[in-house]
Amino acid sequence: MSPSPHSAPEALAEAQERFIDTWGKMGAVWGISRTMAEVHALLYICAEPLNTDDVMQRLQISRGNASMSIRALVDWGVVARTHKRGDRKEYFVAESDVWTMFRIIVRERMKREVEPVLAALYDIREMTAPGRVGKTAADDVKNVSDHNERLDEMVQAIETIDKLSERFASPSGKGLRFAATALAKLSG
Repeated sequence: MSPSPHSAPEALAEAQERFIDTWGKMGAVWGISRTMAEVHALLYICAEPLNTDDVMQRLQISRGNASMSIRALVDWGVVARTHKRGDRKEYFVAESDVWTMFRIIVRERMKREVEPVLAALYDIREMTAPGRVGKTAADDVKNVSDHNERLDEMVQAIETIDKLSERFASPSGKGLRFAATALAKLSG
């Protein structure tokens, strides 16, 4: 005997749970807290705004965990606060446009990950800039020169990635969507 089909509410709840779980796993791989990714997934996949109590109940997490995750998502710009008339609670809703959401995530990741690395590389390069290194033996000059050449190539590559990300993930444009569409056509 084959299993009976789920009712629409059961099928929807199961599909949402699988989406939340999948998004949580993906977030963990990206270096984002799994709970934060699951809160985002819940707010994205549920069409209606949810309050902190709703999030806690649905994900079975503590108030502190829910609050910290929601606050981080609001700070990132992928979740916004909203209110319901006649209700004093604060509600939250995720950005619903997928391309806007991905653009915000890319911008935030670049700001948190690439920009600090680039700043550190500039500082490191400055340590061996002409005039900063005293007189040394020929072998040492060669080593410093090789070091600077490799570091300059790394800085140039990361600057290029940074410029591309800024162009494609800028708040004003649809560059990320355009780039993804163009690349998909090239590889298809």
